[in-house]
Amino acid sequence: MFTRAIVRRPSKSMIHGITEANLGQPDYEKALEQHSQYVRALESCGLEVLVLEALEAHPDATFVEDTALLTRNGAILTRPGAESRRGEVDSIGHAVTRFYNRIQSIQAPGTLDAGDIMMVGDHFYVGLSARTNQEGADQLNRILKEYGMTSSCVTLKEVLHLKTGLAYLEKGVLAISGEFLKDATFDKFKKVIVDPDESYSANCIWVNGTVIVPAGFPKTRQSIESLGYETLEVNVSEFRKLDGGLSCLSLRF
Repeated sequence: MFTRAIVRRPSKSMIHGITEANLGQPDYEKALEQHSQYVRALESCGLEVLVLEALEAHPDATFVEDTALLTRNGAILTRPGAESRRGEVDSIGHAVTRFYNRIQSIQAPGTLDAGDIMMVGDHFYVGLSARTNQEGADQLNRILKEYGMTSSCVTLKEVLHLKTGLAYLEKGVLAISGEFLKDATFDKFKKVIVDPDESYSANCIWVNGTVIVPAGFPKTRQSIESLGYETLEVNVSEFRKLDGGLSCLSLRF
């Protein structure tokens, strides 16, 4: 069960964020409202949410997930693969010290985006991607071992982050799409197969028994509900324009 989350308000500069989505420029005012709805959704699932102020110097800073991994035994500050995002880590580090005494960091030449990390109990799947390199994954593995946990690597060929196409919904259930469908690594899981035309919805989040799903993907929502989960829709259209999804917008711990 999660008890807390950390989020960061979008900045006006978000319109200049990194993206390959080709969906147009985000609407800042709409993004603010969607972010508020997202926070309310987390709160409705029982979380106490710390809302950090926007960082205008860092257009992508609202995607706090990439900057830290918060485990039950300790925290790890990452070193994002996009150089323009590395200045976000210090601010997240200050916030994390409110909750953790045990904090380690990924060091150069390692790069690691936590959007490439999927937690399954005390094991962490790590995507090797354009943002996360082998050195970063190896450093993470060493730190997790110190924390009494394990990790393994998955090589990405098509998507930006591991959690672009995967979401662990607890109880051995995995929402899965695209290139991961053929990966034997995930054969042991019960699968919610996300249709190609709803691939964005593979990035959903389990929060204390409820699965928060992006609005507008009825087939995925129905498939998840058919397994007995309660679902909650949140519209994150403006963050999708920046290649961001539901998991990207919070650190849940």
